Amino acid sequence: MTHILHRHCHADLPTVSSGEGVYLFDTQGKKYLDGCGGAAVSNLGHSHAAVKQAIIDQVEAIPFAHTGFFTNQPSEELAKLLTDLAPDSLDHVYFVSGGSEAVESALKMARQYFVEIGKPNKTQFIARRQSYHGNTLGALAVGGNEWRKENFRPLLAEVEHISPCYAYRDQRENETELAYSHRVADELESKILAMGAENVMAFVAEPVVGATTGAVPATTGYFKRIREICDKYDVLLILDEVMCGIGRTGTFYAFEQDEIVPDLVTIAKGLGAGYQPIGAVVVSNKIYDAMANGSGFFQHGHTFMAHPIACASALATIKTILSENLLEKVVSQGEKLQRKLKDALLPLDYVGDIRGRGLFIGVELVADKLTKTPLPATTEANKMVKQLAMKHGLMCYPMAGTINGRAGHHILLAPPFIINDEQLDELVSKLKIALIEAAADWTK
Repeated sequence: MTHILHRHCHADLPTVSSGEGVYLFDTQGKKYLDGCGGAAVSNLGHSHAAVKQAIIDQVEAIPFAHTGFFTNQPSEELAKLLTDLAPDSLDHVYFVSGGSEAVESALKMARQYFVEIGKPNKTQFIARRQSYHGNTLGALAVGGNEWRKENFRPLLAEVEHISPCYAYRDQRENETELAYSHRVADELESKILAMGAENVMAFVAEPVVGATTGAVPATTGYFKRIREICDKYDVLLILDEVMCGIGRTGTFYAFEQDEIVPDLVTIAKGLGAGYQPIGAVVVSNKIYDAMANGSGFFQHGHTFMAHPIACASALATIKTILSENLLEKVVSQGEKLQRKLKDALLPLDYVGDIRGRGLFIGVELVADKLTKTPLPATTEANKMVKQLAMKHGLMCYPMAGTINGRAGHHILLAPPFIINDEQLDELVSKLKIALIEAAADWTK
């Protein structure tokens, strides 16, 4: 009998007891390869000595002091490191306790920025269908994950959405990649003009879409065109890197690969590698200066923002990523993992696409490879694959609703950056077994 309100009331979950490297162990002694980092969180794996020691040291120094009274050394050092790793215009950091809080904070910063500069009529957000930005009400509203929103629509602000950048399904035959990029990006301009540029304050997007569509990267030139449109109409660009940031795609910030700079970028998950809850908004000078030279403060706040222990764990995480050259390893191991997955899985009739960047990879399942027809929703393929993978000692992140919130299935993979070649083989082998067993049932 549990007194926890779990994610599912009737779940029968194993109890985790320990972790080491890329593996977790339950109280029955069963071993699980963490092929998804929980939810793209555990980028250093489990029980990393340096991060654990940083937490212990901070507990002994000072575990908590409210930011209304004090700053603290770990948060100051972490903010400097995050801004040193960012382009020069991103020079300030606001610390919170997770991804949804980071997105909520960024949305409120966008609003306050335009109030501060005398444009209070700018009140509207634009985002993309098939996106996910968090589960608090503001973050849920800008997201395009329809099934998550369904019960709460009466509580959500009205947000306009445009098409995702989803080449596997939407790029036309004989359409070049650049032409496709510009076609879908230009939907933003059309939407701004329809709404009135004087009313639009920000566009929100994930550089690589995570949970909702399964590691879908933008095509070449897409975000450059988006940046141009935002600049043309005085619209802020908010990039959500909660899932795809902190080295997950092979560069510290995912937007580096799109050769643009956002006005606000949200980070979390891998920021603390799961050792402590933490999130952040990295803020451009123009937004900070508008507040500093106007009201003088950001009208927002949380009790546990810039928590010393959380910041100490994140600081140790980033220092480890840099000192152990893990960004390079993400690139090399990511290329190997994609190649191994394609060799092993693309011959299967029901694997339609394998995509992603770095160690952030999606496998899309289909009923027909030629037409890309999705599996029927009634197969519940996502639940079946997750259950069978766990049975074989593999954690992966399957989801349904890939295409439009109802149709489609995919599997998201985001293993720790420290994964070695042998463990890559284990991941691919166990995933293939789980897929074959699941397909035997859904193809009956």
